[in-house]
Amino acid sequence: MRKNGRPRKSTELVAALAERAKVTRKDTDAVLTALAETVGDVVATGDEKVTIPGFLSFERAHRAARTARNPQTGEPINIPAGYSVKVSAGSKLKDAAKGK
Repeated sequence: MRKNGRPRKSTELVAALAERAKVTRKDTDAVLTALAETVGDVVATGDEKVTIPGFLSFERAHRAARTARNPQTGEPINIPAGYSVKVSAGSKLKDAAKGK
C-alpha cells in the first residue's frame, strides 16, 4: 500500500476493502472475483447494462467498421465492426474526482 494508505494493486485493494468492511481477505477476494465474472458475463451477452449506483456502469458497445491509416506507411487499413466495453463514471465517482 502507498504511504497515503490507498491501494495500488489488486492485493492491496482486497486488503483495504476487507479492513473497511471488517471481513476476511478471502471473503473480500471472492466477492470481487464474483463481481468481475458477473459483469463480464453480462457485457459478453450485450443484453443489458450493469450499474453500481453512483459509482460505475458497464455496457457492451458496438463499433462500426471503419477505415484507419497505418501511421508508418500512411496506407489505409480496414477495421471490421466489433464490440467494446463502455464504462461510465457515476455521480459519486465524478464528485470524488472533483474533490467534493
